[in-house]
Amino acid sequence: MKTRIYNIVEKGSHGKRTNRIFDYVILVLILASVTTIVLQSVPEIDAAYHDFFISFNIFSVIVFSIEYLLRLYVSDLTHPAKNRFRSALKFITSGYGIIDLLAILPFYLPFFMKVDLRFLRAVRLTRFLRILKVNRYNDSLGLIWSVVKEKKEELAVTGFLTFLVLLLSSFIMYYVEGKVQPDKFPNILSSFWWAVATLTTVGYGDVYPITAVGKFISGVIALLGIGIVALPTGIIGSGFMEKVSETRQKKKVHRCPHCGETFEEE
Repeated sequence: MKTRIYNIVEKGSHGKRTNRIFDYVILVLILASVTTIVLQSVPEIDAAYHDFFISFNIFSVIVFSIEYLLRLYVSDLTHPAKNRFRSALKFITSGYGIIDLLAILPFYLPFFMKVDLRFLRAVRLTRFLRILKVNRYNDSLGLIWSVVKEKKEELAVTGFLTFLVLLLSSFIMYYVEGKVQPDKFPNILSSFWWAVATLTTVGYGDVYPITAVGKFISGVIALLGIGIVALPTGIIGSGFMEKVSETRQKKKVHRCPHCGETFEEE
């Protein structure tokens, strides 16, 4: 019984038809759930379909809750450990486990604790995390996520380098422009916002240097931003192509002895 449930809820090499149907149903429900959340933000639409939105939210939470319990039930197969408790704990604290829990938590929270309504509104924002569940059921998004995990060290290095450039730019611009524009560059934190807008080459124009030295530094930082912003894009792009090539090499090409057509199989 547990193996059958595992084959249904967990994507794997078994390629069961029921697993694909289950994935599609959950994927459609996630997208529909997020769509209703978006539509609820429009007062006119919410007023006309408020009861439907509430009913649909209850239905989706029930389905997501059942899915969560099923995954918790087979956690000893998906997250092997010394005992079932540790397996369950590994699933609950895993990335997908946390996302699955946050997708249903806002619905159950008011039943267990009294919260201020303003806090409740903030907690309900986590309902948007349901869209992150799409990654579990989509091969393309899963591929991108695997690339990010494999390239996390390179991305961390580029992120740290970007932070250093931003911080250094903030220091320099504060001491160069702070005296002539105390309202625009009153402190290093305010200068940090200018550095982010300049380094990402967005340039909102709300804060800009007026001294010759400041303009020169701003130009240098803007040019540096072109290369720095392109670094993580290049890392993820090259990693994605490597992953696609690796996936294709793993596939075996078979030829049908009757019709002569070729097909791929994992």
